[in-house]
Amino acid sequence: MTGEPRSRVPALLVVLGALLLVGAVAGALTARDSTTSPAAPTAMSQPSALQQTIQRTQDALRRNPGNAPLWAQLGASYVEQARISGDPSYYGQAEGALDRSLAVEPDGNGEALIGLAQLANARHDFAAARDLGERARELRPYTGAVYGVLADAYTQLGDTAAASAAIESMLGVDPGLAAFTRASYDLELHGRADEARQAMQRALSSALTPADVAYCRYYLGELAWNAGDVDGAAEHYAAGLVAAPHDVALAQGQARIAWAQGRVDDAITAYADLTTRVPLPQYLLEYGELLESAGRADEARAQYDVLAAAQQLYASSGSTDDQVAALVAADHGDPAEALRLAQGEWDRRQSMFSADALAWALHVNGRDAEALPFAELASATGWRNATHAYHRGMILAGLDRREDAIAALDEALAINPNFHPLHAPDAVATRTRLESGA
Repeated sequence: MTGEPRSRVPALLVVLGALLLVGAVAGALTARDSTTSPAAPTAMSQPSALQQTIQRTQDALRRNPGNAPLWAQLGASYVEQARISGDPSYYGQAEGALDRSLAVEPDGNGEALIGLAQLANARHDFAAARDLGERARELRPYTGAVYGVLADAYTQLGDTAAASAAIESMLGVDPGLAAFTRASYDLELHGRADEARQAMQRALSSALTPADVAYCRYYLGELAWNAGDVDGAAEHYAAGLVAAPHDVALAQGQARIAWAQGRVDDAITAYADLTTRVPLPQYLLEYGELLESAGRADEARAQYDVLAAAQQLYASSGSTDDQVAALVAADHGDPAEALRLAQGEWDRRQSMFSADALAWALHVNGRDAEALPFAELASATGWRNATHAYHRGMILAGLDRREDAIAALDEALAINPNFHPLHAPDAVATRTRLESGA
């Protein structure tokens, strides 16, 4: 920060923009270069409500630099800005502001501890987030944000009972949008999809701002998408864009809808625009895999190169996501690295997500017998996840358990036949091969 206005052009965008220019010179990114959305400059030029909050807080701190709660508020705002913008440089600014809050008020500063826990969650240091959240709970037992950070940390650490308990406490002390959205996710992870949708509808009914409406509509759309309901997902994404026309998450949802409806060129155009506006690793990976599925291998490789650069930038800002990195390595030609990353992630946290990543990494290394227990663990809560079912099916196929493999692949395709542009067709092809006895 700290206390100084920053450029509206994130450093990550500058670095990635340079990489994309290299790709364009090489002739690999023609679609991206020709499809810049006219809406994007408008979105970038209008300060968001969060940016205005940050500016006001910075101004207040210039007048009163000894205000510990304001430093904590600024730190928490930077964490949120990093999430929205995809710019990990905000993490350092958040840490500086939160450390300053603690320096001003070292004892009983629950707000700074909550902010540091949010920052730790954002950096995927979930054990630290849990510990900071528990310290904050002792100081602020009736603050909903305490239970929000605890629920997020415990979920990612694999302690689903503690996560559910934290959400229940959050609903008790602060039954608003943040609590209902976490309740929805917790219910989805336990296979209670109808109740998850009801909880998200409650969140939507609590939404007060266009950004909140967009947030809830996106996750209602995700619940529909994850259940294979393309039309239902499309309705929610479209409704969200009415409230917030430049929301990038909703734009990502619509890009996937275009692909599912067979409008591949529209989907590629949408992802080209999306990854230019906000180059989050998730979007870069999805864009690359969409290009690969369309037979545009050179352009796909260019996106994977940009993704690798983005992951390095996140790592340099203190954020590591070896779980996703392991899946990327497993799916794109580096099985040894996939296993190293997945094993390290499992050693740090034993969640359903890290169990699935380790199972898949073991599979691509030809170790299906070791992979199967982790694949089964990934679905132990009852979560209906098409990718996890596909991974389990391919592992079972590797073990020559033909009937079980077909059942698992059927499950994946029944949950969501459009779950992945590369894996969904592979699930169909593998199932056909298994049925033929080949």
